[in-house]
Amino acid sequence: MNEQQSTPQPQLPEATTQASQNGGAAAPQASYTFTAPDGTAALRRRQRVQTALLVVVAAGLGAQWWVSHTELRDLRSEVAQRLQSGDNSSNELKGVLKTVQESTKDLQAKVSVLDSKQAESQSQQLALEQMYQDLNKNRDDWALSEIEEVLSTADQQLELAGNVQGALIALQNADKSLSRSDKPQFIAIRRAIARDIDRLKALPTVDIAGIAVRLDSAIGQIDNMPLLVDEKPVESASEPKPQRVSAAPAPAAKTAANGKNAKGKAEAVQVEASAWSQWLAGARDTWQSMSTEMWTELRQLVRIREVQTPEAILLSPGQAYFVRENLKLRLLNARLALLSRNEFAFRNDLASAQDSIAKYFDTRAKQVQTTQALLKQVQGSNLSIQLPTLAESLNAVRNYKARH
Repeated sequence: MNEQQSTPQPQLPEATTQASQNGGAAAPQASYTFTAPDGTAALRRRQRVQTALLVVVAAGLGAQWWVSHTELRDLRSEVAQRLQSGDNSSNELKGVLKTVQESTKDLQAKVSVLDSKQAESQSQQLALEQMYQDLNKNRDDWALSEIEEVLSTADQQLELAGNVQGALIALQNADKSLSRSDKPQFIAIRRAIARDIDRLKALPTVDIAGIAVRLDSAIGQIDNMPLLVDEKPVESASEPKPQRVSAAPAPAAKTAANGKNAKGKAEAVQVEASAWSQWLAGARDTWQSMSTEMWTELRQLVRIREVQTPEAILLSPGQAYFVRENLKLRLLNARLALLSRNEFAFRNDLASAQDSIAKYFDTRAKQVQTTQALLKQVQGSNLSIQLPTLAESLNAVRNYKARH
């Protein structure tokens, strides 16, 4: 069959060629004119099937292309929309990102400022803590320096002026200041201060104020003390002044006698006689007192005294003034020596004052005798007291400062 079918195959193109050359009208005639054998019909059927298949395939391909094209177009439009929305979102994101970046920059700037402020505050806190520690340390140092200064001054006053009360007050104030700090390191210092306080309290008391008051009283009496050169008659301390007898009771007695004895003439005569005798007695007493006073006055016009120092009688009024002032200065120096506990100068000044009184003043006068008795009483006071020092308290404070 293969050989038979291969024989007419060259004829088909000829017929087809002829038909094509003759035109479109002659083509059907050619198909109807020639009668192909069975093999040709099968081939044609096969070609038709193939053509139909090709058409179907082409149609399928076209449909598929159309569908694919449609889907691709839809996909492109969707992609374009998505790209557009993506662009919009990207722009929005860019704006948001820009805003976020700006906010981040602001936050970073604020954070950097906060960091710098935090670092500054930390440095300030450290500085404050250091200052507080230094202040606590310096407070103790200042308190100890103040206590040392107070104790040193009190020790000098105790040594130079014998001011026991001032030293006690200084020690008690120092102990009170240390007790407020309530630190165990100050116990040794407080013990030394307590021992010094006990030593000062155990001292015998000397009435410095009372002795000073007596000296002031003696100084106040100097201006009223008479000198040996005074022209006024000096009233002796032992010689009493004569009293004048008054005769005034005689008339009173007479009046009373007249009143009582008015009943009879005899009684009146007796009363007058007794009154006359009383008047005569009173007159005689008055004359005697007047004559005695006159004699005393006349006797004082010329006085004879035994004076051991002739220069005391020859003092002029100006020299008398300086004698009184020198005596006052002596007693003032004795008072200063008393306050400074200088017993040697105190007793020397008192002895010089007593010598001046005995030399220039009238020792028979009451004022002079009172002043001499007062000075002897003052001179008998005992000032020789061995005063302690505050060396233990001062050494305790200085040793603590040296260790710390």
